[in-house]
Amino acid sequence: MELDQDLKARQEARDLAVQAQSAAETLAQWDQARLDRAAEAVSQAGLRHARELAELAAAETGFGNARDKETKNRFAAGTVYEAVRDLRTVGILAEHPEQKVWDVGVPVGVIAGIVPSTNPTSTVLYKALIALKAGSPIVFSPHPAAAKCTRRAVEVVSEAAVRAGCPAGSVSALSVPSLAAVDELMHCSQVRLILATGGPAMVRAAYSAGKPAIGVGPGNGPAYLHRTADLPQAVADIVASKTFDGGVVCASEQSVVVEASMEAAVRAEMTRQGCCFLDTGQAGRLAKLLFRPNGALNPAVVGKPALELARMAGLTGVPADVRVLVAREDEAGPTHPYSREKLCPVLAFFVEPDEDRILEKSCAILRHEGSGHTYVIHARDEAVIRRFALRVPVSRFLVNTPAALGGIGATTGLFPAMTLGCGAVGGSSSSNNIGPLDLINIRRVAWGMERPAPGHTTTEADSEALVEALTARILEKLNVNFR
Repeated sequence: MELDQDLKARQEARDLAVQAQSAAETLAQWDQARLDRAAEAVSQAGLRHARELAELAAAETGFGNARDKETKNRFAAGTVYEAVRDLRTVGILAEHPEQKVWDVGVPVGVIAGIVPSTNPTSTVLYKALIALKAGSPIVFSPHPAAAKCTRRAVEVVSEAAVRAGCPAGSVSALSVPSLAAVDELMHCSQVRLILATGGPAMVRAAYSAGKPAIGVGPGNGPAYLHRTADLPQAVADIVASKTFDGGVVCASEQSVVVEASMEAAVRAEMTRQGCCFLDTGQAGRLAKLLFRPNGALNPAVVGKPALELARMAGLTGVPADVRVLVAREDEAGPTHPYSREKLCPVLAFFVEPDEDRILEKSCAILRHEGSGHTYVIHARDEAVIRRFALRVPVSRFLVNTPAALGGIGATTGLFPAMTLGCGAVGGSSSSNNIGPLDLINIRRVAWGMERPAPGHTTTEADSEALVEALTARILEKLNVNFR
């Protein structure tokens, strides 16, 4: 029986890929105006159903809360749309008269979209919007823990796309999520690009499918509170970020790093704003709840409020109004659980003697987990901001902002996105906040730069002179490039 189900799931993946390929051939003929109308329709549908989808996601997964999930849905459907509305993605994107080159946008074709359980509906709204804006159909693979709400989000988007004139199969989803089905989907010959958001194993599988993929690694961003920071505001940002939707946003802070001279003031301000510092025994009991013996994060803790986590771990003496649990940590590594990503309102607290050691520790934390993702610094001193920005191995270096919202572009000037590339250092093919321009290919139209005059009869001497001229031109460019 299990084999039959796997075969059915694999066949469905093939059928959806074939249908999407047919849609891709139609969408490839569309001009920018028709794609823009489809993107607008998806945006409006997402906004109309933002609350419904949020409530479904919160109820099905048990992660976070419906209020913040609605905010994420509105961000994905509204803020992202406003950012891409006037963007050109197909046809002639730019002309470069001096170089005699045109840039032509070309859709990549069928996209496989992997959806995480932490953002199961906002990811659908966002990925469908940027895919259709880029002229490509998308087939979603829901996470088993969020299959119902993800399929409902796909239904909302698909119906809107069809009403806007998109062909059937422009937006679809696997009905029975399974490893067999997603594996089949990623390997279907019609799929041209995999857009993967999920756990490390899923991202590795996407990159192993033998075709282009954009995958994102785990977040594990430290937050450095410099001595020039506006301390009350910095702590407020961190607490707001770490509690937003139960701390499931991958860009959210995972640790706080402070100089020893700042420790007392930071602890006092964090306590005042609802953080509870755990003693050694409490931290040990909570760590056993957070991570399984094999080192994997316990899914039962994801997105749960701090007080509920304390009760689950059997902690006593935790205030009823606690917002974030904080555990002292000294090093980063596999035997230091608080140095890892914790998708819930729990923070590590590192204290270092000086700025040099803070820079070293920040890099060590990210090398252990989270390389290429996100870092946040709270400071007024631009020199220290500049120094850290040049050294810390991340793709998003945030300044004086809540990391969960700043990383996705809600409170910063970054491109608004729900998929955050981690660059080569994080094992990702892109360091961008992923948008429609990451989902197209660029065709270059280029004219020859050297031509004999009309009516001129080319001699052997002319040919030699032309070769010499071209060689000189190439060498000139090389000299410029290598100076």
